[in-house]
Amino acid sequence: MPRPLRADAQANYERLLEVAARTFAREGADTSLKAVAAEAGVGIGTLYRRFPTREDLIEATYRNETTRLCESASRLLDDHSPADALRAWMEAFVDYMLTKQGMADALPAILATREGLRLHSREVLHGAVAVLLTSGIAAGDFRADASAPDVLMALGGITLISGHEHQRDLASRLITLLLDGLVARRTSPSGARKSRQGQRTSLPAAP
Repeated sequence: MPRPLRADAQANYERLLEVAARTFAREGADTSLKAVAAEAGVGIGTLYRRFPTREDLIEATYRNETTRLCESASRLLDDHSPADALRAWMEAFVDYMLTKQGMADALPAILATREGLRLHSREVLHGAVAVLLTSGIAAGDFRADASAPDVLMALGGITLISGHEHQRDLASRLITLLLDGLVARRTSPSGARKSRQGQRTSLPAAP
């Protein structure tokens, strides 16, 4: 079991991952590691002690961003309604995917060679969405057949369509449409049919 880092070393570690996420999103996986270290306020030697290879830094950044996103689901529910919490989480997911796209050239090989990484990411993302959906279904806000895999697949499509910073507004508009599709119907289908039938019978006869 690895020894816990000293407080200052832990702070350096977290700052490096934070800066790496921003830099990879902005400049891609081939960005200068010396520039990452400089922006984080540490020497390049400190970076290499924590992350001996570029691939190690990319993997750690990917894991960290995935963990941060997934852990935010429960916190969002503490302060927001299920619908508002899910919207905020979806917006954060799009930003997370922009970071992943910055590492796109390197990630496939890393996901293929680092055992369990792909499966772990999928499981924690599904779990985070399930927490948000379960809360909304229990409150009667979301339709009962809403599922985490479907929502994640739809979100993935949104990021493919609008996965660039200059199209960020488009992603938000598409998230609104997705949320509208998750809203629970307040009238049962049979009630809606009766209502429509009543409207038809009240129409005046054609001359």
